[in-house]
Parts: sequence; C-alpha cells; structure tokens
Amino acid sequence: MPLVLFTHPFASYCQKVLIALYENETPFTPRLLDKSDPSTFAEFGALWPLKKFPLLLDGAVPIAEATIIIEYLDIHYPGPVQMIPDDRKPALEVRFADRFFDNYIHTPMQAIVADALREPSARDAKGVADARAMLETAYKWLEQRMAEREWAAGGGFSLADCAAAPALFYADWTHPISAEFPSVRAYRDRLNARPSFARVIEEARPYRPLFPLGAPDRD
Repeated sequence: MPLVLFTHPFASYCQKVLIALYENETPFTPRLLDKSDPSTFAEFGALWPLKKFPLLLDGAVPIAEATIIIEYLDIHYPGPVQMIPDDRKPALEVRFADRFFDNYIHTPMQAIVADALREPSARDAKGVADARAMLETAYKWLEQRMAEREWAAGGGFSLADCAAAPALFYADWTHPISAEFPSVRAYRDRLNARPSFARVIEEARPYRPLFPLGAPDRD
C-alpha cells in the first residue's frame, strides 16, 4: 500500500517532509489539506486530533511530526540520501541542527507570521519584537557555523537541511537575512537550488498570495 501524506504545498513543515520524499524519490500519494475538501480534513482529524500537519499514513499506521516522519522514512523506506547517519556522533549533530532550525528560526518566523494574521487589536508587538530578536541571534550563530560548511551537519545533505530549507526560505521573507550574514545567505541559496527543494518551491508558488506579510518578488 502506498504511503499517503496529508499535506499542503505552502506549509513549511509539510515542505520539510516533501524535501525528504523527493530526495529519495519515495513514492507517495499526497492528500491536499484544503478548505474546499472538508472530507480530507475530517479524515485527517480522525487520524490525528491535534490537527498539526503534515501527517504520514503508512497503511493503517499514522506518523505525526515532520522530524519523526523523516526519521521513519529513513528507517522503513531508505534511499540513496541518508537523512540521519548510522554513527551516533554525526547523528547527534544532525539532530541538534534539526532542533536549532525548528526552534530558533522556524518558531520565531511562524510567530511573526501568525501575528500578522490576527486582528490589529489582538496583535502582540512585544512578541513580534522578541521573535525578530531571536531570528537575529540565530542568524548570527548560524553565520559562524556555516562559514566553512556546505550543509548544516553530518558532512552531507541530511534531516538538518530538510529543516533548514523552508525555515530560512520563509524567515528571509519575514525578517530579511542581512548582508551581515553572507554565509547564511549563501547557504539559503544552495538550499533553494537543491532539486528537491526547488521542486517544493515551484509547487508552492501558486499559493504565495496567502502569505500575510506579502511575498517578496523574488525566489
């Protein structure tokens, strides 16, 4: 039975999993989570009541959370690109980098975007300022890390880069990566050019009007 992925092309954590699937050309059937198809939303909610997507369905087994989905694929549907090394030391580095991108770039970026979706009276100026400060600190740390690296961890393309690609893509739209961070900007360019993520970017392009801060005329 083919894998099924409940997903949306414009959703950043869905993109994280799509990169891994495309890297290894893993066959799957996408189920688009769109308001025009309430039956898919109902099926998805029955499988995962927290309703956070993506969700992978392998037969009757649902697997939630993007990082866990990628690790599940690495174990059960391995391909030429190993997402987490077998050796525990580089694997730890990959997992750390994955947590860094999710917690310190992805999360503050999403906080700013979520605030823009609120009614003006409900917006949180301090929360947004704190999120922007976190992004600046994360960019600064990442600049030092990526100065002499091609990929984020483990010596090759990995789970960490699947996390980095959508996080940095939308973070730069949300809180631009300045010229002060050339290594971060170059890394983002490499990620955007990677065929798996380039495919994700193109699939998401029709949905750019949904970006509440206004999608820039680039990328």
